[in-house]
Amino acid sequence: MPIAIRYVQLYITIKSRKAKEMSIWSQKKIKIGIAVAIIAVIGLSAGLAVWEYGRPKVILATTTSTYDSGLLDSVLPGFESKYFVDVDIVAVGTGKAIATAKSGDADCLLVHARSKEDAFVSEGYGIHRVCVMYNDFIVIGPSSDPAGILGMTDASDAFKMIASVEAIFVSRGDSSGTHTKEMAIWSEAGINPVGKAWYMETGQGMGATLTIAEEQQGYCLVDRGTLLSKKDQMTLIVLSEGDSILLNPYGMILINPEMYPNINHEMAKNLVAYMISEQGQQKIADFRKGGEILFKPLYGKCASITGCPTQAQELAFWGPISDNYGTASVATHCEGFYCH
Repeated sequence: MPIAIRYVQLYITIKSRKAKEMSIWSQKKIKIGIAVAIIAVIGLSAGLAVWEYGRPKVILATTTSTYDSGLLDSVLPGFESKYFVDVDIVAVGTGKAIATAKSGDADCLLVHARSKEDAFVSEGYGIHRVCVMYNDFIVIGPSSDPAGILGMTDASDAFKMIASVEAIFVSRGDSSGTHTKEMAIWSEAGINPVGKAWYMETGQGMGATLTIAEEQQGYCLVDRGTLLSKKDQMTLIVLSEGDSILLNPYGMILINPEMYPNINHEMAKNLVAYMISEQGQQKIADFRKGGEILFKPLYGKCASITGCPTQAQELAFWGPISDNYGTASVATHCEGFYCH
């Protein structure tokens, strides 16, 4: 389906849900707006044989890495076919994805900043977080490597070296999961780079930030999945990897239906169950670019790989639900804490 139509449908879905809580006159205005939007889309897409206006929606707020890498385009069609539903994706940084959920404009989250995820749940906005998959962050930079960090396995030491020579560092600067991780490494290094002439904040997603880093021939922190999906467009190389702080787990969270009664909670629950089921986990494991794995299944292995303190609660809640698809049992064989 053309992306313009999907965004209009997403707009209609959100506005329709919020209209339930508005006055009759406001509802009429929304209906008029919806009608105008429908007419505009039909006018722009006259050649489209079938417009799935009546098809149910579930809104997933997620990170740019899961979208830019192509993972969701590979994994979600199986779910959409099973339930005859469209998953509308809001692909932004983790911080913005959580803000979207807090505004009631998402049914579930797929994000990668554990401290923010835990806060979202503890504050009552979300319920039942679950580990889904993981990869790792890596520090990339120009092959000339002016900071001399090639082969370093301590991320904070690598950042210290970059700062010491004032080499260009390109940051997302957008409160995303990647930016949150980057700032944690700077903090561990005892350095605040914000405002320095050599430190560039793009305020954009991972793909756009990588493009700028490539243009500037600067250093950058990136998740391995996104880099692999764009490696044919890059001359920057991997310089530092392997530190435990660079582990990058992704979690899904259901939005609290008591706080947001108009969300599609039941379908969101089905979506999370699909992602951690044997079928969904296998889809994640099978997704590759150039023969390389971008994300690794994590459900049921979160404690052994990431030290997840809530695995028992996650399994207790999700086990019976995911069994509707078949028990998630995809093996991940690792040396150290990640597999390549």
